[in-house]
Amino acid sequence: MPECWGHRGASATFPENTLASFEAAIRDGAEGIESDVHVSVDDVVVMFHDPSVDRVTDGTGLIRERLWHGEGGLQQLRTVKEPKQPLATFEETINMLMRPENQHVKFNVDVKVQNKPAHLFRLMHNIISSQPEWETALAPRILLGLWHPSFLPHAKAHLPYCRRSYIGQDIAVARKYFWDSCDVFSIKFSTLAMADGAKFRKDCKQAGKRVMAWTVNDPEHMVEAVRWGIDVIITDTTKTWLDLRSALKVDYDKIAAQHSRMFYWTTLEFYTPIQFVSRRRDHSYLEGYAGPFRKIDSTEVTRVASIVSAAEA
Repeated sequence: MPECWGHRGASATFPENTLASFEAAIRDGAEGIESDVHVSVDDVVVMFHDPSVDRVTDGTGLIRERLWHGEGGLQQLRTVKEPKQPLATFEETINMLMRPENQHVKFNVDVKVQNKPAHLFRLMHNIISSQPEWETALAPRILLGLWHPSFLPHAKAHLPYCRRSYIGQDIAVARKYFWDSCDVFSIKFSTLAMADGAKFRKDCKQAGKRVMAWTVNDPEHMVEAVRWGIDVIITDTTKTWLDLRSALKVDYDKIAAQHSRMFYWTTLEFYTPIQFVSRRRDHSYLEGYAGPFRKIDSTEVTRVASIVSAAEA
């Protein structure tokens, strides 16, 4: 059965990307949590999905243009959704994961393309490496999720001990730019449903690479992901998937038969033209922030690693 990883925590019931949401997912029984990162002006790594705080908090403005500390800082904001919560930082999240009762929980860090990778990864390394026994108790649990290939050399140089995943909805991009550098692929559920998605799932299994599907909230989609042999379901509704998973373990045939596959024909996102438009829009958005997609060779990785080594010396 696929593992359960809370998308921005248990975000269907708690404000997304907050400690309360992360803790709720863990209480539900999730094996992992997923969250996003941005960096404030004063170099605080903030767990937040959007570049700006407008959508989900009582504040406004881009995170990269705002201070965390001080009067009017980001730390004073609260979520709009109840129960109102403060924003969480990467350091606070790591501290939570290092509690004895949470040391089984994995952490998928979704690296948003608005970040400067060298700067972000350096800040993350400083926080990770400050923890006791971090190399054995923490680093193996962290998965870096990358959308753009230009982030790869920086991830390898600054956080070589972290596993890496491709995040996206384009199988061709996953194969061309990320296959050799990632052992996990976090793919949009509807993409995995298509013919090239089915072939990709098969190839990943043969190569020993893990596949994560996002964001899977519908029980019918959850059961379909089980049929596919997906390794991880990323969901807002952690309790829904965990309860369904328990039921499937008791009587798989009976429970699976109760969930229709009609969504393939009744939902627009499973139609090829819709997926094509979505991929093109996504690709243009990513290139707008991080430049054209290009293959990263070993020379570039070595160059970045040497710069990191020189800076540390």
